Amino acid sequence: MKIRRTTMIAAASASALVVAGCGDGGSDEGPQTVEPPRTSDQTTTGIPPIAPGAGGYVFGLPDNFEGDDAAFTYDEGAVPVGSSVNIDSDEESGRTTVTFSAKGLAPNRDFGVHVHTKRCGPQPSDSGPHYQDRIDPAATPESPSTDPAYANPQNEIWLDVTTDATGNAEAATTVDWEFRDDSAHSLVLHAQRTMTEPGTAGMAGDRLACVDEDF
Repeated sequence: MKIRRTTMIAAASASALVVAGCGDGGSDEGPQTVEPPRTSDQTTTGIPPIAPGAGGYVFGLPDNFEGDDAAFTYDEGAVPVGSSVNIDSDEESGRTTVTFSAKGLAPNRDFGVHVHTKRCGPQPSDSGPHYQDRIDPAATPESPSTDPAYANPQNEIWLDVTTDATGNAEAATTVDWEFRDDSAHSLVLHAQRTMTEPGTAGMAGDRLACVDEDF
C-alpha cells in the first residue's frame, strides 16, 4: 500500500500584502463560463501567506512561484491565494482511493476536480489531459477525450465538489485500478462540475488551479 499527501494553497491575504489582477482561466477543454475573479488595488511580493488552519504548500501566482512542486491559481476569484487543498492517494490490491478536501475556496459554488497527466505550468493547459486507465484511442493533444466510454468517473479520477458557505468541501473516489508509473502528475480544479454527455464528457470548464502530485 502506498499513500501520498499533497496540499494546495491559493487564497487572498487579509494582510497588507494582497495580489492584484486575475489568473488566466484558459483551458483546452472547450469554452465555458467562469465567474469573474475579484480584483485588488494592492500588489504582492514573495510567497503568499498561509491561511489560518491551512497546511502544506503555499501557493502563489505562476510568475511568483518558487520551489520544486508547483501549486498555481489561475483565477483568484474562484481559488483565492491562501485556500488549501489536501489530497490522499491510497493504492492497494489493484484498487485506488483518492481523497480530496479543500478550505477557503470561493463559497457556495461547484468545482470539477480531476487528475491530469502532466505537471502544472504557468499556462492552465500545461497539465495536459485527464489521466485515463484505458486511454481513448481517438483522443489527441488538440482534441481530448469526450467519449463517455473513456471519459467517465470509473476510467478517470473525478472529485467534483460544491463548497459550503466558508468555501470548504471534500470528496473521495475509489476505482478498480492503480495508476501507471510516471503517468499522473497533477490535480486540477475546474470551473464547473464534469459533464457526461457524448461530445462533452469529461469537460468541466476552465482550469482554475493546479497542484503537482505524482500519483
